Amino acid sequence: MGTKTGYWLGAITVTMMTAAIFMVFVYVPTEAQQGLVQRIFYFHVPCAWVAFAAFALVAISGVFYLWFDQEIWDDLGYAAAEVGMLFCTLVLITGSIWAKPIWGAWWTWDSRLTTTLVLWLLYAGYLMLQVMGGDLPQLGRLAAVIGIVAAADVPVIIVSVRLWRTIQPAVIVTRQGGHGLEDPRMVATLLVSMASFTALCVWLLMLRFATLRTTRRINNLGRELALAEGDVADWSSAAEPTAQASSQ
Repeated sequence: MGTKTGYWLGAITVTMMTAAIFMVFVYVPTEAQQGLVQRIFYFHVPCAWVAFAAFALVAISGVFYLWFDQEIWDDLGYAAAEVGMLFCTLVLITGSIWAKPIWGAWWTWDSRLTTTLVLWLLYAGYLMLQVMGGDLPQLGRLAAVIGIVAAADVPVIIVSVRLWRTIQPAVIVTRQGGHGLEDPRMVATLLVSMASFTALCVWLLMLRFATLRTTRRINNLGRELALAEGDVADWSSAAEPTAQASSQ
């Protein structure tokens, strides 16, 4: 990623996040039933959205990596998984903070919470394989398969409130087909917050992807240099007896 591109994307992201924070804490009205704690909703939902989008990118990158066997797709999937794990962790944390005053417990084995935790564990395994595998293509391909299979949990999480009995509130789309955001200012704040977190996700993804590509190039150059030095050493060893025989 170019320096100017990163600078402008970072500036846009900071501006959007500032606007989102202002709307969450100043502009949007307080929800009547849940009170102030409901404001964490405007962070919780965008984090879930960008986490799901990042994990979808992991799956897509995995398919292309298995198909074309090009390292760039492995690096893109790796970067997307790290960013996705960051936001998925924030989903679990913000969800627990929201749950404590509403449900009276930090955690409950609700269907949506459980399936989200399963998603987190699956991609934690993906990252462990990437870290342990290094540049080994076999482990890279195995990680790609796990990234593809794990993404199937995302639609399960989304529809879990309809598939099973749950205490999770269906805020955006209710079970009756409407939505729980009655005030237009709530809708506007949610949209701005989702756009801001999307920009943040893209910025972080581009930074991490550029870092991984640079690391990959350095490692490849290191291996090529080591092979070249080995060839020179072998040539020198083979040439030395010939030189001694000629001098005699």
